[in-house]
Amino acid sequence: MTEVRVPTLGESVTEATVATWFKKPGDAVAVDEMLCELETDKVTVEVPASTAGVLGEIVAAEGDTVGVDALLAVINAGEGAAPAPAAAEAPAAAPAGGDAVDVMVPTLGESVTEATVSTWFKAVGDTVAQDEMLCELETDKVSVEVPAPATGVLSEIIAAEGTTVDASAKLAVIGGATASAAPTAAPAAVAAPAASADVENAPSANKMMAEKGIDEAAVTGTGRDGRIMKEDVMKAALAPAAAPAPTASVAPRAPVSADDASREERVKMTRLRQTIAKRLKESQNTAAMLTTYNEVDMGEVMALRSQYKDQFEKKHGVRLGFMSFFTKACCHALKEVPEVNAEIDGTDIVYKNFVHMGVAAGTPTGLVVPVIRDADSMSFAEIEKAISEKGKRARDGKLSMAEMQGGTFTLSNGGVYGSLMSSPILNPPQSGILGMHKIQDRPMAINGEVVIRPMMYLALSYDHRIVDGKGAVTFLVRVKEALEDPRRLLMDL
Repeated sequence: MTEVRVPTLGESVTEATVATWFKKPGDAVAVDEMLCELETDKVTVEVPASTAGVLGEIVAAEGDTVGVDALLAVINAGEGAAPAPAAAEAPAAAPAGGDAVDVMVPTLGESVTEATVSTWFKAVGDTVAQDEMLCELETDKVSVEVPAPATGVLSEIIAAEGTTVDASAKLAVIGGATASAAPTAAPAAVAAPAASADVENAPSANKMMAEKGIDEAAVTGTGRDGRIMKEDVMKAALAPAAAPAPTASVAPRAPVSADDASREERVKMTRLRQTIAKRLKESQNTAAMLTTYNEVDMGEVMALRSQYKDQFEKKHGVRLGFMSFFTKACCHALKEVPEVNAEIDGTDIVYKNFVHMGVAAGTPTGLVVPVIRDADSMSFAEIEKAISEKGKRARDGKLSMAEMQGGTFTLSNGGVYGSLMSSPILNPPQSGILGMHKIQDRPMAINGEVVIRPMMYLALSYDHRIVDGKGAVTFLVRVKEALEDPRRLLMDL
């Protein structure tokens, strides 16, 4: 017997919610096959099978909140003969026919006392099967999916979408509860899933499709039996045609005037978005944040890149971009001004003798910051490969929590969106973030002559509690010098 436990979730993350089980007791599993999906307030974590065998008992059901290293399930030795399919089919907890069953708020986790009903996947009058997802709750930490405790008909919804409920509240009532949902069809399904059977999408995927106005028909499911997962919706959102008009599920509320009613809509912030907003504001309130600016002539970098990009790509299999130059320049400058690569811990300043470079990346669900570890010891090719790989994983929603933790300094490239100048917000507990911007031809006075040069504004936001103005300006000047004469990077000048 092999135990399946919660993997490491990342620095400062102590719990997660079991979102989806892809296997049920009695199913055969192969090594590294996905068993279930956990959700934290930042990322989705997939749990693979560490050994082949037959899935035995599932200890943590969908919707349960679990801590790091908690027992999720057990895998028994075997080759997948599903020794007890009848046991898997028999709803042990189902009540007698005709009974009404209350749907209660599941355990929300330590110190969490309330949640908001974000989405109902079923309507009053719908038939529901035991363990089928009924609704999704949101707390300030995680999303919690609520499964049906029995088979029957959803007869009453007590807590509508948007309602805040406490940890012991009743959400709905299932009437006419029965002992099983078509057990006679189960034996045939053991050999091969029925092609006509409806495949229930991941609730988080349904929610994202509703929020983004994406038609289910436009999404290709990669989950079990074609089930649509959250990552599938993310990919569809990136497609050129995946931008239909807002659906009727987002209804206008509280219009300013009758004339504006048809042109305005009010959408309540999710708990997760409220948490993000709160943390960004806390960053401003905690740090003594200040921004200093400079500009850099990108001509030398552009010429060097143009000269060697084909050879670089042919040898290393990755394109030579600007990010490796900026990463190298920042690592070089951080050695001279180490306080920009430090953080405050109580009354101590912790200096980092390494650079874990955070690289901000835009995704369909928002901005994430994957971390390139030990960037100061990497070559141009290694940096470009790491940034390319992390960026793809970010867009596909595949980043783990560990990949977004532990950064010591951050690069944010608003220039890819056309930003000419901005003041980036610090990523706590880091004390520095460099904002890159659009390269724009501008007239510059050089040696008494006006010359058109490709210029970029740089913005360094820093925590003035540990970084003085002199250090911030010195850092920017060193970055500017390294980019305007890239040979300095080779000679460590």
